[in-house]
Amino acid sequence: MLGTSDTATESHIIDGTDATFAADVIEQSNTVPVIVDFWATWCGPCKTLGPAIEAAVTKAGGRVKLVKVDVDANQAYAGQLQVQSIPTVYAFHNGQPVDGFQGALPPSEIEAFVNKIADLGGEADNGLADAVEAAEAMLVEGDLDGATETFGAILQEEATNAPAYGGLVRSYVALGDLDQAEAVLNGAPAEIAEASEIEAARAQLELARQAQAAGPLQELMAAVEADPNNKQARLDLAVAMHANGDTEKAVDVLLALFGMDRDWNDGAAKAQLFTIFDAMPANSPVVLNGRRKLSSMIFA
Repeated sequence: MLGTSDTATESHIIDGTDATFAADVIEQSNTVPVIVDFWATWCGPCKTLGPAIEAAVTKAGGRVKLVKVDVDANQAYAGQLQVQSIPTVYAFHNGQPVDGFQGALPPSEIEAFVNKIADLGGEADNGLADAVEAAEAMLVEGDLDGATETFGAILQEEATNAPAYGGLVRSYVALGDLDQAEAVLNGAPAEIAEASEIEAARAQLELARQAQAAGPLQELMAAVEADPNNKQARLDLAVAMHANGDTEKAVDVLLALFGMDRDWNDGAAKAQLFTIFDAMPANSPVVLNGRRKLSSMIFA
């Protein structure tokens, strides 16, 4: 077991009932703030609010829990809390309701509400975050087996931990086991499938697949020099440069190709640039400069 609380293995989002309300909401809120979503299957606005609040709670990473209560099947606590219309959302902290709202809100307001409630609980247990950081260090230092094992252990604790999922995929990519990396990626839970860590891992896997098929660097450079208008050779050269670790030059080649013909091959130059950008840290100088140059070309 990694260093987490006893509730670390529980889902952040559960279905509640009148029978379990005291334990799932009132008692649990003494440990971590709990948001209760009172809803019904026939409620139109509930279908908008539900996914948005689930996404915000998932993004909060365990700092707040969500209990969803179907008022048609569970009327006791809805009555006690005077729920007169749905959706109605209540937040509990230290056993008491502390905030709430009625109706569907824009996603930005929902996320702000969830973050405000999460902050009531103070700093979250850093056990899993520290474990992710340690696994990332192993990956950087080349301890690929250790990184793989640690990321896997984190996911045993919390199956929706997007940083660990992305890290596990990147570990298998670094090991050269691209099929296993793809299998892990395809198994990511739906609620984190579009998380930035998953997108970065997906981009790294795609680049690794491309690297396997990359042509000889010197031959591609010669082909471009012999025929500067050979767009496919330029694209292949960028792929080969990235495969050989020269990402900055690969970006420069792709920017030049975009400048020659932005629509060539269904916008292949821009698509390849975005794949490289997604695979790298957002604050990387290569990414920042590349995005700036691409934007200036797009809007010139």
